[in-house]
Amino acid sequence: MPEDMKEKVAELLAKYSSGLWASALPKAFEDMYKVKFPKDALKNLASLSDVCTIDYISGNPQKAILYAKLPLPTDKTLQDIGQAHGDYDIKAMVEQEYLQIEEKIAESADTFVEDITVCYVDYGFSENIEKSKAYKLNSKFCSLSFQATKCRLAGLEVLSDDPDLVKVVESLTCGKIFAVEILAKTDVPLVVLYDTSGEDDININATCLKAICDKALEVRLQVDAMYTNVKVTNICSDGTLYCQVPCKGLSKLNDLLHKIEDYFHCKHMTSEYFVSLPFCGKICLFHCKGKWLRVEITNVHSSRALDVQFLDSGTVTSVKVAELREIPPRFLQEVIAIPPQAIKCCLADLPQSIGMWTPDAVLWLRDSVLNCSDCSIKITNADLWKHQKDVFLSAVSSGAGSPNSKNGNVLVPGGTGENIRKSLTEVIKKPMVDRTSASSTAGLPPPVYLSKPGEHMDVYVPVACHPGYFVIQPWQEIHKLEVLMEEMILYYSVSEERHVMVEKDQVYAAKVENKWHRVLLKGILTNGLVSVYELDYGKHELVNIRKVQPLVDMFRKLPFQAVTAQLAGVKCNQWSEEASMVFRNHVEKKPLVALVHTVIENANPWDRKAVVYLVDTSLPDTDIWIHDFMSEYLVELSKIN
Repeated sequence: MPEDMKEKVAELLAKYSSGLWASALPKAFEDMYKVKFPKDALKNLASLSDVCTIDYISGNPQKAILYAKLPLPTDKTLQDIGQAHGDYDIKAMVEQEYLQIEEKIAESADTFVEDITVCYVDYGFSENIEKSKAYKLNSKFCSLSFQATKCRLAGLEVLSDDPDLVKVVESLTCGKIFAVEILAKTDVPLVVLYDTSGEDDININATCLKAICDKALEVRLQVDAMYTNVKVTNICSDGTLYCQVPCKGLSKLNDLLHKIEDYFHCKHMTSEYFVSLPFCGKICLFHCKGKWLRVEITNVHSSRALDVQFLDSGTVTSVKVAELREIPPRFLQEVIAIPPQAIKCCLADLPQSIGMWTPDAVLWLRDSVLNCSDCSIKITNADLWKHQKDVFLSAVSSGAGSPNSKNGNVLVPGGTGENIRKSLTEVIKKPMVDRTSASSTAGLPPPVYLSKPGEHMDVYVPVACHPGYFVIQPWQEIHKLEVLMEEMILYYSVSEERHVMVEKDQVYAAKVENKWHRVLLKGILTNGLVSVYELDYGKHELVNIRKVQPLVDMFRKLPFQAVTAQLAGVKCNQWSEEASMVFRNHVEKKPLVALVHTVIENANPWDRKAVVYLVDTSLPDTDIWIHDFMSEYLVELSKIN
């Protein structure tokens, strides 16, 4: 602040003997001098300390009371006064009086401040309240820990000072209930928040990142507009397409990825760029086809394997954690600011009765346009795109001579899509073609090892229906199974999707939710679903027939881990739902000890059956024999009935 402005502030404050709130200074200044007060002066009150006394409230640098400084007389003035009064020690006396006056001003400031700032330790927010309403907390209310805990949203640390991000986080979170995934239990835990109130769980961290993207770099499509030099980057098994449209955002992204490539090349990749803490919603880098690409982690299977989606192509795959890299800090904000460049599309003008796409139709479309860089698209419906990020395309053009086009101009450029509609309809109506021989039960692994009758073994119970039917897994083999599951995820995520002419009672690999399992096919339904039995977990599931693939030899080595079992030591012909629930609560998804009573062998490993006693050894002082517990429960239940 200029010196002449400071002098005016000092002159103004002299009129306020009880002090002036700093927040009221600009208006008072402008009213008195008819001059604008410097805009940013209050952001650094310390700059006024040479012309006024500053009393900060509750240590807040932005909230204070300003008092006029009392200027001490000069030595010459004091000497003149002393000579006039015959007292040459008057300087010390005057200075002492001035000090006493300033102390009285400070005391008056304490009485003037009626508000104090408090933080509600059970809710986490602060506000000003009257000082008279604050009391010392009685010790009887201190037994319960304070309920508000500070936390950090993972992936947003570098942007924590961004005011736009703060507003987004506040609007998405305040007053709502979330599921919290704690990634690091530090003094201020690192967390991921999930909104589970709807049908699908919403990752709040990822939503916040997408909300602060640079809107100027978004792809803005218009109805009836034709876009050329479009690249089709991905075609999903349901016929959904992802396209890259030339735009400012795509150009900036390509330049930025080139800079990152040069940076890694010059810096020689070090361990600091390895991803040590993967979590859903995290944005990082993956090296593919000779270049670094942006990916978002969508599902973490284990410490080794996870699913990612390529932000700028729409492709989804599974990768090893060790293959991912952190975005260098110097590029992080720029990388996050660029919106995803993959536009989700679906083809217009196709008959509504098509329903599910056949694998042949998907493969035909992939062969025709995937990765062509000279395609053209015409937007026929923008409303759907605005709300769901989908685009209806009336035509996709792959020009003559295109390397991925089988017949040159297979698809009409800028036309009505008649050729693509006709070709796709014909392919979709064709019966499914068997592209590989059916899997068989030949080459199956040996049955899993079970202890002999009278011996103990550690087991895990993944499924429990009732004491007459549950499933056990040998505890010592669980680690091997986890490794196998990781390898299956990585193998089948990159292998070519093939249609299998499935048969009942044959062994396959099937994708259930986000993981691949070794399964026995139990039945074929007419709606495109098949019934399978998970050979390692003992569960029955319904899956889409397109999610069934051959079980290759490398996954046939480990014995199938699920063994059906029956509880020994208790007899009951019909278990009620209530009794079954009591049993499930005591054994399902728990590690237990099994005392083997009998093993009933069978030619098929999934038909073996073990009759066992189960023991819960989790308590420090006593073992719970489940058959004793269930017998006592049945006796008590009979008394009630």
